[in-house]
Amino acid sequence: MTERKPPGVDFETWTDRQIREATERGDFTALPGFGKPLTGLDKPYDAMWWVKEKMNRENLSFLPPTLALRKEAEDALEAAAHAPSERAVRRIIGEINAKIEEAVRQPPPGPPLGVEPFDVERVVSEWRERRKK
Repeated sequence: MTERKPPGVDFETWTDRQIREATERGDFTALPGFGKPLTGLDKPYDAMWWVKEKMNRENLSFLPPTLALRKEAEDALEAAAHAPSERAVRRIIGEINAKIEEAVRQPPPGPPLGVEPFDVERVVSEWRERRKK
């Protein structure tokens, strides 16, 4: 914790001294982005910039749940197509089907889901065909 500003010392002088001392100790050199230009200075100001940046950094989605599930279903099919074994294909499709079935039973808020559970045997059959090539 930093020390308190002594009475009678100009605030700017005290702040400048704190920054200078921290710089001399090297406290700023390990910060992310050190020595790099600030990004986004040419863009218009957005009051939610930090929220968007944090969500992007932590790979969070702000899509409605139904749209996020549609994307997850697409990703699951892609992952199943590149799975190393039939067991992995069945596991991937089984997991996404469970989520889809739950969303069909109790629809989350947002636009309609528009996705039905996948036919596991059809996906496995397509996986086998790709493996033969």
